[in-house]
Amino acid sequence: VQLQASGGGLVQAGESLRLSCTASESTFSFHPFGWYRQAPGKPREKVATVSKYGDTYYADSVVGRFTVSRDDSRSTVDLQMNSLKPEDSAVYYCYAGVAMDLDAWGQGTLVTVSS
Repeated sequence: VQLQASGGGLVQAGESLRLSCTASESTFSFHPFGWYRQAPGKPREKVATVSKYGDTYYADSVVGRFTVSRDDSRSTVDLQMNSLKPEDSAVYYCYAGVAMDLDAWGQGTLVTVSS
């Protein structure tokens, strides 16, 4: 499985960005499907995911500002990020739980939020 992420960039605090990830195969069974991020010098953290049942997870730091959505008919998962803060700056990675013992990661897309 290949995951292709796009949509990162440089924005000012308070602005919005939308990340998109497209998978190379059907995503109906992906569990979960979503986004992680890693800032310099910090461990990778889970940001937002959607289970195959439609249940969502959000890190406390992004609740109310980020929205994750998946469209299995298009094999995509998006992350709408509003009210961005400098601390949201990181490389964002698309993630998919493809099977019980198989994970897939995208190549990462850089998000930089200036104050």
